[in-house]
Amino acid sequence: MAASRIAVASVSLTHFRPLSSASMASVSPSLSSRLVPHPPDLIKWVRREGGFVHQSLKIAQDGDTGLGLLASDHIPKGSELIVLPHNLPLRFDSPETGDTEEADSVLVNLARQVPEELWSMKLGLKLLKERAKVGSFWWPYIGNLPEVFSVPIFFPGDDIKNLQYAPLLHQVNKRCRFLLDFDKEVKRTLDSVKPEDHPFGGQTVDASSLGWAMAAVSSRAFRLYGKNLTVGTTNSVPMMLPLIDMCNHSFHSNARIVQEQDAGSMKLKVKVVAETEIEGNVPLTLNYGCLDNDLFLLDYGFVIASNQYDHIELKYDEALLEAASTVAGISSENFSSPAPWQKLVLTKLNLHGEAALLKVCIGGPEIIDGRLLAALRVLLSVDEEMVQKHDLDVLKSLSAEAPLGVANEIATLRTIIALCVIALGHFPTKIMEDEALLKKCERESSKLAIQFRIQKKSVIIDVMSNLTRRVKLLQSKAVSQG
Repeated sequence: MAASRIAVASVSLTHFRPLSSASMASVSPSLSSRLVPHPPDLIKWVRREGGFVHQSLKIAQDGDTGLGLLASDHIPKGSELIVLPHNLPLRFDSPETGDTEEADSVLVNLARQVPEELWSMKLGLKLLKERAKVGSFWWPYIGNLPEVFSVPIFFPGDDIKNLQYAPLLHQVNKRCRFLLDFDKEVKRTLDSVKPEDHPFGGQTVDASSLGWAMAAVSSRAFRLYGKNLTVGTTNSVPMMLPLIDMCNHSFHSNARIVQEQDAGSMKLKVKVVAETEIEGNVPLTLNYGCLDNDLFLLDYGFVIASNQYDHIELKYDEALLEAASTVAGISSENFSSPAPWQKLVLTKLNLHGEAALLKVCIGGPEIIDGRLLAALRVLLSVDEEMVQKHDLDVLKSLSAEAPLGVANEIATLRTIIALCVIALGHFPTKIMEDEALLKKCERESSKLAIQFRIQKKSVIIDVMSNLTRRVKLLQSKAVSQG
């Protein structure tokens, strides 16, 4: 899938294709440059290799998001926009495919050392191999890739710190540590490889080039079926789809990807089909998924304003709950010393016990993590019999109106509002300060860091506003009923 992209001044790679990559700190903020100054015509290449590209599609600047696919004329709903035959997607072949080349076996051995959660590095190794190879079948595609990606692993240290959000900082640091460690492992492996078996043509691979490959894959790869659809198993395989990955993201996309099996060869082809009518000069968009801004920034290099799926992570912590209840002016000893029946409910919610999962969320479609909501409702109740009357799913639902009584519901929501106040206080800057800094900001990575933290704070404020409205409504109902 395509991402917002930042590029650098390119180097001619006609005869020798170095794998070195620049950091974001060293680049100009142009969003349209690619790996080589004058890359091959990607649309012509796809057509030449047996693919189909609608005559009204063109590659052009897509606003502030860099290069994308745009319609040059009206395209009817249901039209086939792009069709890629089975040979055009770039994927990492496993040993089961019968690949016996020594160079590829080196890649396979390296890939086995990559944790599954960083799957993009596995396909990234294949991408680096093809980038280094003169005469690679995929060079017309690779030459069109950005030289630098706007993902946080390439941010200067100050901008990583300025994200101001611990869960994302943890993930960025984890990826950076992996790249540094994997760089050493790759060097150790390649030192013992014969020159003719070197998967990267004898070129040096470092943490920077590994990071470029991982970012290229994470921001552009799709998980699709890897085998014939008639087999019955639905194995998903990450693959890079030339041209298709230039479609940018929208939650309200105008196109979608489908896979079909060729009747003659029984091999899979990948299509993009128009979901709606598309007018001239309108970008082609795909829905990358219902993701929060952590994943959009970490993998794709952009932030979505007012993202309905964005949320903040909190740790379910007794001391934090006590502090929140104090801020809310609600007295309860049950947070630190729950009754046995309350502990039983917390255990069912997986918030108590040795195997407890203590990460809870605020924001997103649920507004409040159901487990957190149920826990607070139960801990702020003294009526065991009333709690036992309700199914756990009811206690976890914000749409269930005051299942344990109006007073309990008001206390619960006020405690969550106080949790939000505490969470907001953990950010070192306020939104107004961030907005002022954003206006003066020139570096792209700094802008992204500030935009990201503004959106996280906005999530908290939106939840507080939502719950405050609910509290006022409950209070007015209580008065009218009293």
